[in-house]
Amino acid sequence: MIFVDSSYFIAIAREKDRWHKDALQLVDKTNESMIISDFIISESVTLVGSLEGGKAGKILYEYFIDNCKIYFTDEEILSKAIDTFLKYDGSLSLADATSVEVMKKHKIKKILSFDSDFDKINEIERIH
Repeated sequence: MIFVDSSYFIAIAREKDRWHKDALQLVDKTNESMIISDFIISESVTLVGSLEGGKAGKILYEYFIDNCKIYFTDEEILSKAIDTFLKYDGSLSLADATSVEVMKKHKIKKILSFDSDFDKINEIERIH
């Protein structure tokens, strides 16, 4: 299982994204089951919808529902995410800190992401 960040999905969905070609090359290399959080859905759908239109955001949402295991953030994970957020003094977004905590909970070591902020986390290998 691999955790997938919003930066990957946004790059796939937007031809104008600077990581679009790199994301397309990773599609064939990501044959593992994908897990995301509800924060990833929110970030991805919001950004794609605002830049490409609501229909594009809805298509992405439907992709998540059909193809990803979705972890819904609870109070325990959110509390741990705030601790991680503070540990990195705000240099990780709350959404990224939540991703880190979901990965820890599920013992996931790899994240598919173009966000170099994840390189700060020693326990995580970023695929990009």
